[in-house]
Amino acid sequence: MTIRLAVIDNDSGFLTVLSKRAEAAGWELRQSGGSIPPRDLLAMKLNALLVDPAAVSEDGWEYLATVCEALPDLGLVVCTGRSTVAQRVRGLRLGVDDWITKPCHPEEALARIEAVSRRRRRGRAESDAGPLIAGELAIRPDQFQAFVSGASLDLTRREFELLQLVAEARGQVLERETIYQRVWGYAMAHGDRSVDVFIRKLRQKLEKRSPDWSYIHTHFGVGYRFDPEPVGGIDVGAPPREPILEAGSEPSVEPASQAVHSSFTAG
Repeated sequence: MTIRLAVIDNDSGFLTVLSKRAEAAGWELRQSGGSIPPRDLLAMKLNALLVDPAAVSEDGWEYLATVCEALPDLGLVVCTGRSTVAQRVRGLRLGVDDWITKPCHPEEALARIEAVSRRRRRGRAESDAGPLIAGELAIRPDQFQAFVSGASLDLTRREFELLQLVAEARGQVLERETIYQRVWGYAMAHGDRSVDVFIRKLRQKLEKRSPDWSYIHTHFGVGYRFDPEPVGGIDVGAPPREPILEAGSEPSVEPASQAVHSSFTAG
């Protein structure tokens, strides 16, 4: 498939080889030795962005957070020098799709970019199918948001991904480890309670907008099951209400909760 890729890096040798391999594969590649504003990235209609945070003109972490927040559909791959586990985990939690450590083979970098782009395209194809209706909820993958009678639940991206995952597995019990692997993208550490914390936040927002329905059920010691059920004998015969969204409305995005250091250091 043809991939539109932008690369932010100042390693001339790596860029030369990468460009030749990308051209041979029929990709469209744009290079920059410094940060590219999100509005310019949007205008490029990219499939993916490969970036070395050490090459951007401002704070690397801040730039990654800005791109992840402004362009949630863009595949983002970090390719940088030596890094710690904490740095890689932080990047993935910000919204980075993959992290490659230099020195790396350009062919591997292109393969990882292709994999990220393929997953993103598959996700967009699924979102084109329309909203997922459950109880009073209308879950909109195209907006990374869920609505009740047109009122947004104001979900963060991580909360939405969690809701979408359990809703698509409606009626099935998903283990905590499975949820963590599929939403966070890596294995859950022993004692990590992130899934429980995010489920609690989701329930609070669901109860606020849709108090007459119970959506997420706990299976103690195992995980969670999504299965909308009316509370107190509510009449479920009426069809669910479609969300009425105002023209040009945008889903709210919660700022990244991670603190951003004043500089990106790969050491």
